[in-house]
Amino acid sequence: MLIKPKRVPEFESGWAVGVKRRESPFFNHRPANEVSLLVIHNISLPAGCFGLPYIDQLFLGCLDVEADPSFIDLKGLEVSAHFLIRRDGEVIQYVSCDERAWHAGVSNFDGRSGCNDFAIGIELEGTDFEAYTQAQYDELLQLTLGLQTQYPSLGVDNIVGHSDIAPGRKTDPGDSFDWSWFKKRLI
Repeated sequence: MLIKPKRVPEFESGWAVGVKRRESPFFNHRPANEVSLLVIHNISLPAGCFGLPYIDQLFLGCLDVEADPSFIDLKGLEVSAHFLIRRDGEVIQYVSCDERAWHAGVSNFDGRSGCNDFAIGIELEGTDFEAYTQAQYDELLQLTLGLQTQYPSLGVDNIVGHSDIAPGRKTDPGDSFDWSWFKKRLI
């Protein structure tokens, strides 16, 4: 039975206690063992479709690229995030927060490039233009509070969207993400 965080999670070796764990092969060691940035993303596979197994398969390296014509560009892609929060609030962790997941790509934050080196990536199942669910916001808030306790450098100013670290290349989490609601509850 899946246990969702109903409170701020604790962490053991970078893994959130009580969160579903599915270990991705797409990670490596952080060069400086630093966590000082939290990046919010969105993802849906196929685009705009929710509740399907394809995100999980992508992060685990077993996506059947024949399952949908839009997947052909994903063939051979090695990508992961630390967490995925599904529309119903289910939280899945793929990579220990102490390790480097491959979510940010070419990126820059506060004059530093290669954000994967020092960032945690959280994917929300969604799109730039469709409202996220309250269950997602609730779980994101609890997860973020837990991450801030575990990694004190994750202050409010160090929580950004993918679009903030890869402008012109990425647009997520999009205009549909309520930054005001989220950040007010973190302060």
